[in-house]
Amino acid sequence: MNTRRILICTLQWATSATLAVSGYIHAQLWGEEYRSLPVIGLLFLFQASVSLAFAVLLLIGTPPLAVRVGAAGVAAGALVGFVASRTVGLFGFTEHGLQPAPQALLSLLAETATLLLLSVWQATLIAHQRAAGPPARTHEWRPPATRTPSS
Repeated sequence: MNTRRILICTLQWATSATLAVSGYIHAQLWGEEYRSLPVIGLLFLFQASVSLAFAVLLLIGTPPLAVRVGAAGVAAGALVGFVASRTVGLFGFTEHGLQPAPQALLSLLAETATLLLLSVWQATLIAHQRAAGPPARTHEWRPPATRTPSS
């Protein structure tokens, strides 16, 4: 196994792990604290489910770009929700600082790590494609030229 393949495999597993951690934290918070909140509870449950689903999808072969972008969207969405809940509020719900502790900090770290790992993974894939060179050209079929009688 070459170095590039080891790097990509490591990035794949690490990204999946950080996304799974975020999903686990959201599931734990939903079960312990947020289940009874009308909209927020559902958002925590949705975040947990989607994070865990993408964590699994990232491990299946080489996931397509759409899966990697979806995983980034999940992590970014969690970060946006975190910031919104501490600034302008989210559906009437507000929190302060890094509460609940330690989940808030761990969630921030996991989601930020997910985005960083996905960025490095994508950059590695692009670099590999560029190093491989342009795709082989195939002969382009053209219909035979037709002659028109000149008058």
